[in-house]
Amino acid sequence: MKSSHSPIGDATEFVPGQRGLPGEKVDFGRPMLRAFGFRIDLRVVVTSAIVAVLALGCGFLGLLLGEFSLTPGEVFQGLFGQADKRIVNTVVGEWRAPRIIAGIVLGAGLGISGAVFQSLTRNPLGSPDIIGFSTGAYTGGIVTIIVFGSSFVSTAFGAIIGGLLTAIVVYLLTWKGGVQGFRLIIVGIALTAMLNAFNTWLIMRADLDLAMAAATWGAGTLNGMGWSTLLPAAIGTVLLGLGCGLFSRGLGTLELGDDTAKALGVRNEPLRAGLILVAVALVAVVTAAAGPIAFVALAAPQIGRRIAKSQGTSLLSAAAVGALLLVAADLIAQHALGETQLPVGVVTVCIGGIYLIWLLIQEARKAQ
Repeated sequence: MKSSHSPIGDATEFVPGQRGLPGEKVDFGRPMLRAFGFRIDLRVVVTSAIVAVLALGCGFLGLLLGEFSLTPGEVFQGLFGQADKRIVNTVVGEWRAPRIIAGIVLGAGLGISGAVFQSLTRNPLGSPDIIGFSTGAYTGGIVTIIVFGSSFVSTAFGAIIGGLLTAIVVYLLTWKGGVQGFRLIIVGIALTAMLNAFNTWLIMRADLDLAMAAATWGAGTLNGMGWSTLLPAAIGTVLLGLGCGLFSRGLGTLELGDDTAKALGVRNEPLRAGLILVAVALVAVVTAAAGPIAFVALAAPQIGRRIAKSQGTSLLSAAAVGALLLVAADLIAQHALGETQLPVGVVTVCIGGIYLIWLLIQEARKAQ
């Protein structure tokens, strides 16, 4: 009979995405749901649903507010193109709705990618904007804008190539009989600094119009988001997000440690490489659509984990919190300074700075 104290015996009760970090106590008595072969923590589902409702509420508020204020009835009519005034249909259906949907979908994508990398590195700082993948995607986008112009298709292609090349470089520099999370973060931070310097040089050397386009896009913004940009970005984000979800069982097993994962029959490095590939592509698609929006991928997984009180990183809660953070930040960016609209990336950087200070305080208290 299998011992209840055996590491393998504990692992057989593993809940995908809910395993704690080393030293954490895992509560296997929490209510679970079964869906598509996965066991899902019911508390995670409920809290994620509540956060998603809050994100939708912020989005609805964004449809109401603006220089052209609308009533809830006009918003609902405008969403279906049934408003009596043509301007209402235009404001809601063509201007505001794409922006709100982009905030929800792209924010969820950033949350999922952050959860994947934090789980792989087993470190709360292991997000794509810290370890260089977002910066690499931005570099690829800048090069494409300077060479081919600022169309979405070419920028998206350049961002994906830039992000993947950066991931390959970081992976190779990190490899030493396997990929270690702390080493990956250090290498990623160093490469981010070099890429930022290269990006600045590229913008300074570019023509004024192209430099302005690259700088505006590089701030991270949902301004001017239309259906032509949103639809391909949303489709790519949803598909890649689902791809990360399919890997979530293996992702959770990796959190148990490489030795335990191997004992359970997991091929660690191929799985890790596949997860990095899908998550980097997800970041690159978001970056191509809205620019490198910082700190959402960093904060969303940890906030989601804390409000759900889960024993590990949950893709579902990270997606819900990411959507809420980006929609709320864009709402602040549009209306905090009256008629002056800020790029949403400026607001997320401020939120991220506050979050980092709080995280450092928490870690200092734990160390004591």
